[in-house]
Amino acid sequence: MNSQDVILGMLMKGSLTGYEIKQLLENVFSNFYSSSYGTIYPTLARMEKEGLITKENVQQEGKPNKNLLNITDKGRDSFNAYLLAPLEADSIKKSDFMMRLYFGEFVGYDKVIIWLKQVQEESQQKLDQLLEQYSLYKDTMHPAQIICIQIGIEEYNAKLKIIAEGLSNMEQLVLTK
Repeated sequence: MNSQDVILGMLMKGSLTGYEIKQLLENVFSNFYSSSYGTIYPTLARMEKEGLITKENVQQEGKPNKNLLNITDKGRDSFNAYLLAPLEADSIKKSDFMMRLYFGEFVGYDKVIIWLKQVQEESQQKLDQLLEQYSLYKDTMHPAQIICIQIGIEEYNAKLKIIAEGLSNMEQLVLTK
């Protein structure tokens, strides 16, 4: 799976602008796919050059024109080939938090507690966003999409549970020190 596959999948549902693709990558897809903003437009340009997508310039009154991206038959074939290929193994994203946590013995309990609270807050915000998206779109989602979102929700719940337990343990260690 790469950015091209993800973008083609988005365009299978309908035309989008580059900005809309960026928003989807930052919101919906950020829970299970990591892509940098700097790769989106070069990927789109390459995909257009390869004939996977077309770009339609849409005139707007009182606003700048926008480029609407459409998937071509070749793009549909490419996306279907991706879907029908064997599943790839999941990879764990790089996590600065996990790396620092692993070496937390070198900074002391107080710093580890700060990290845990920060990630707890960030994870709760991401969970809240995911729950909000789910409540807004669940009635129009395909059952496979619902499963995907539910897995994300459960992963955040599990992470928050472990962080809360670890935070409690670390705070107890500070008290007994």
